[in-house]
Amino acid sequence: MTEPTQPLHSPFSTGIKGRCPRCAEGVLFSGFLQPAKQCESCGLDLGFADSGDGPAIFIISIVGLIVVTLAMIVDTLFKPSVLVHFALWIPLTIILAIVMMRPAKGIMIALQYRHDAREGKIE
Repeated sequence: MTEPTQPLHSPFSTGIKGRCPRCAEGVLFSGFLQPAKQCESCGLDLGFADSGDGPAIFIISIVGLIVVTLAMIVDTLFKPSVLVHFALWIPLTIILAIVMMRPAKGIMIALQYRHDAREGKIE
């Protein structure tokens, strides 16, 4: 069995940190959610990076579970008005979604690199 030329880095740690999935040194994003064209450290072409709607689906599920659970607990314990619920849960939903989007997209891109995932083609 041959040794890999590059050490395998965890897709979760590199994705959360926003680092290159191959070398874990260069940055993965050139903007908030825009993947860089290539890694400035190892030169990996990041043109394959297309996470699509995957991160958004995971975030909708996770944030929805957190917010609905907390809303039910607060409603059961304190019985606040609907306006208090709006004041609590709308900002929390927006903040959680924004904070979680970049790491989730980084993880999806790193997993895509690790498993050599590509768009399906019919030949």
